Amino acid sequence: MALNRDEYEKEIIVEDLSASQPLEFTRRGYVRPLTTQTSQDLKEQYQRRFAALDSYRDSVWHILVRDFFQRYVDLSASVLDLGSGWGEFIRHIHARRRIAMDLNPDLPSHVGPPVETILQDCSQPWQISDSSLDVVFTSNFLEHLPDKDALRRTLHEALRCLKTGGRIICLGPNIRFLHGAYWDFWDHFLPLSDRSMVEVLSLTGFAIERVEPRFLPYSMSQGFTPPLGFVALYIRLPFLWRVLGKQFLLVARKS
Repeated sequence: MALNRDEYEKEIIVEDLSASQPLEFTRRGYVRPLTTQTSQDLKEQYQRRFAALDSYRDSVWHILVRDFFQRYVDLSASVLDLGSGWGEFIRHIHARRRIAMDLNPDLPSHVGPPVETILQDCSQPWQISDSSLDVVFTSNFLEHLPDKDALRRTLHEALRCLKTGGRIICLGPNIRFLHGAYWDFWDHFLPLSDRSMVEVLSLTGFAIERVEPRFLPYSMSQGFTPPLGFVALYIRLPFLWRVLGKQFLLVARKS
């Protein structure tokens, strides 16, 4: 039976939902149920992929944020970590307001109360006000979106929510340098490169500020665990990026 428009657009209030039903947002407001299978699959997948290296990954992100990414984030900024995973970036960044977005139901327990959490499909409208963010950061996430339309909708939401002059920072595996290894993770759907990201960001309305085709090595989920001292050295020596880097870094502004 088809739903009429009023039924389709009906808003669901927190109090209308059962306590056992997963919610889209962890903060108060209007929400809709998550797809239980999707959230549970993500929970198990993250556990399998990240649990063994959790402490190491956290230490690496502490270094990456301290020695590189913090320069793009003012202490008074509002920052959204898009596809936050277990929140390694958002936990370490210093900012006035920190928001993490993901579908993983474990996210709130990993980032803690100071960080606002939003559990939702990022290609759907974000419950974030227009022009309210200074930075949108995303790492190793966009390739997991199901198709190019989802990517474009996600970038349009980022553009809407960023202030004029606000930045989007995108980090991810570069298929130009990975070839078949790009597909070693079953949930990689979109083959992306620095060049395709420049194109889609520009088409969305962003002004490109920085492009690094080779930035970080491919993955910390497949046993690549260099000493933390090397990580700190690596980030300070860009010539090493050109040798070992398999992930792109792009920084773009809302003009």
